[in-house]
Amino acid sequence: MTNPAPIDDVPIGGEVIRLGQFLKFAGLFDSGGNVKEAIIDGNVAVNGEVDRRRGRQLQLGDIVSFDGRRVRVCP
Repeated sequence: MTNPAPIDDVPIGGEVIRLGQFLKFAGLFDSGGNVKEAIIDGNVAVNGEVDRRRGRQLQLGDIVSFDGRRVRVCP
């Protein structure tokens, strides 16, 4: 049985942020084009469920997963 990846906390300085913005802010992607492609292709999960909406509003405590990494939205 494999252990899930550790969760890195990423402070956003507020209470909400859009998924596409958060992926770049957290350093998971270098460009908005790469973010868009990964989301559309279903490679990004929020709280364990694939989400294909770049504009999804993330809340504090949400966990975003991509390519074996997990990051949590923090204040």
